[in-house]
Amino acid sequence: MGISREISYKLEHLILEGGLAPGQKIPSERQLVARLGVSRSVVREALHELQARGVIETRHGKGSFVASIVPESGTSGSNSPLMYLYQGHTRTLYDLLEVREQLEGQAAFLAAQRATNQDRHRLTQAFRALEATDPLSNARPDHRFHHAIVEASHNPILVHILDGLKNMMLLTVQASVSNLNPREDMRRTIMRQHRQLYEAIMASKPDQARKVATAHVRFVRNTMKEMEKEGDKLLRIPAPEELEALMTESTDA
Repeated sequence: MGISREISYKLEHLILEGGLAPGQKIPSERQLVARLGVSRSVVREALHELQARGVIETRHGKGSFVASIVPESGTSGSNSPLMYLYQGHTRTLYDLLEVREQLEGQAAFLAAQRATNQDRHRLTQAFRALEATDPLSNARPDHRFHHAIVEASHNPILVHILDGLKNMMLLTVQASVSNLNPREDMRRTIMRQHRQLYEAIMASKPDQARKVATAHVRFVRNTMKEMEKEGDKLLRIPAPEELEALMTESTDA
């Protein structure tokens, strides 16, 4: 049992480090036996464990595949077993922020070009709600503000991608609020960046909007990395029950 658990951890590590991507086929049992130097029964037990936890899925006649990190349409991202696996990994927070920096920068650029009067109204409401909320507990209004920008981009592919990842993106916002907002200087910087982003979009300045959006997410990522390097223990991901409540509140609001 101990050996099979060790093998399952090795496979998890491959998934988390990108050696096995979501949707990719797992090497056959024979290949894993040769690669890992263990018996076929140990490999089979490790695969059964990962399958039972939803990390991999077996397709009859085709083999085993890494489960999707993005849930199928109509399901909750917080129910994805692979999502829980990624949450506990040290790199995940920074990987997600890298994605946010690129995609939200482009979303802000497009929003500044394409926002309709209705989009501007929704964005203004979201920004005012963010400013009116206690900065120590404003993860949901912060997330809604950024989501309003994405919707104003009027790029259906971009909206679809970020909507599929919205629960995971909400985790990065929660991490920012938990770790940075308690510090007054950082809180002021983030508030200033949000206002600059809002004003650039409202003023139809796409280059400025993209610059501010990417700088904002980069600031969050780099600051938390620096805090961790200096020995601060970051609050990364909420406990499962807190996560579920956060997702539910975000959906209901």
